[in-house]
Amino acid sequence: MPEYKCLLSSENIKAIFSCCGDFEIREILFGLHEGKRLNICWLDGIVSGSEVAEDVIRPLTDMLRSRGADTEQQCLSLIMSGSVYSYSAKRHESVDGLIGALTHGHCAVIFDGVSQAVSFEVKSDKTRAVSEPTLEKSIKGAKDSFVEILRTNTALVRRRICSPKLKVLETSVGRKSHTKLAMMFVDGIASPETVRELAERLDSLDVDALLATGTLEEYIVDKPRSVFPQLLHTERPDRFSMYLLDGRIGLLIDGLPVGLVLPATLAEFMKVTGDSANNYMVATVLTVVRYTALLLSALLPALYVAVAMYHQEMIPTRLLLSIIDAKQNVPFSTALEILGMLAAFELLQEAGLRLPNPIGDTVSIIGALIVGQSAVEAQVVSPIAIIVVAVSGIAGYTLPSQDLGSAVRLVRFALVLAAILAGLFGVGVALCLITLHLAEINSFGVNYTEPLSGGEPFALCKLLVQRPKPMNKFRDPALNTADKRRQK
Repeated sequence: MPEYKCLLSSENIKAIFSCCGDFEIREILFGLHEGKRLNICWLDGIVSGSEVAEDVIRPLTDMLRSRGADTEQQCLSLIMSGSVYSYSAKRHESVDGLIGALTHGHCAVIFDGVSQAVSFEVKSDKTRAVSEPTLEKSIKGAKDSFVEILRTNTALVRRRICSPKLKVLETSVGRKSHTKLAMMFVDGIASPETVRELAERLDSLDVDALLATGTLEEYIVDKPRSVFPQLLHTERPDRFSMYLLDGRIGLLIDGLPVGLVLPATLAEFMKVTGDSANNYMVATVLTVVRYTALLLSALLPALYVAVAMYHQEMIPTRLLLSIIDAKQNVPFSTALEILGMLAAFELLQEAGLRLPNPIGDTVSIIGALIVGQSAVEAQVVSPIAIIVVAVSGIAGYTLPSQDLGSAVRLVRFALVLAAILAGLFGVGVALCLITLHLAEINSFGVNYTEPLSGGEPFALCKLLVQRPKPMNKFRDPALNTADKRRQK
């Protein structure tokens, strides 16, 4: 429904933007004729002042260009015919449309006599330039990353997929922010049902503002209460383009330098873009290493607690004697040691992230070397506990996705608590519950645990082994793509 139900006029626009110090409105004479007064308005800071002066005001005041226009309607028709130096000219008959144009970097000419306006796109170019990705390091790939400007981001993708089949559907989200959002997919590859379902979920969004990816994610995913991520995030246009060519759908949000991709599976969060640039055998070994690190990060502290507290007979004799000797003078139990070290590890990690880079690095070094060594020498914790927590934390850093890493950190605590309560039996029950939860998650019709849950033979090999590029002829069947073959 329209938010503003008043007549389109310069006075009403002034009233709407009252107390807005960046709102500018100026009365000009069309062709410098006294009887042809027009009002031109814009929002300072989001438009280019030089373009407003040279491309809009200057041609409007040119006497030669105003010949044959005696009424406002004729002036409007003349402007729409090309008397203004602008590649984009849109006519508005409602206040809502005009305000949307002004807040997105347009300059508008208002015709009070006919209650219409024409807007010209003159966005300011004072934005952050395209730079190298900071979170997803690129070794053999492209060195550009998304920025905060939506049109720049769509252009970065368009340069890689030079085809009219690359569709860009734009909409606005947020009752107050009116944030622009672009849904991108390759027509003929992406599933039409998935495109339609995503469009319906976006249309049903009713929020005040879309200023963070979490606001969008929790409203459109199938299991918003799950700790596991269900939207793929990337700051690299080349990876975003690969997802689109695989049959997925991408979302770009104005003001956010990140692209969202769906449907998502757990296996996709374990992949990196560099795998496609490596030899298939190297990529396979690195994939196995990442999955091993995932298991170590989640299970190692819980297994140590369970074995040390309930199943000491499983520990080799010499190792058990070494653990007993290290813990003789430690006043805390194994459970308190591991929980305390995990909590300290999380505190150090958060301190390193939140503080400025030089201070954050210093805090991490001090915490890891001085505090850890002092705790061991003071016999507050045992060395084996520090080793277990450190190995688990380092293994978690190898995960490609930070969202998945955060979920694994929470799972790590849950498994340790289960191990404290019931040993290996508790860990087994907790793993069964986690597996059941993962099996219940669907991402726009795709099972979260694909390909393990697809019933295909050698599913584990398909998950871990990277095939040579000439043999990888078909797209993932779980995505239900219209075009199944990616190469002949």
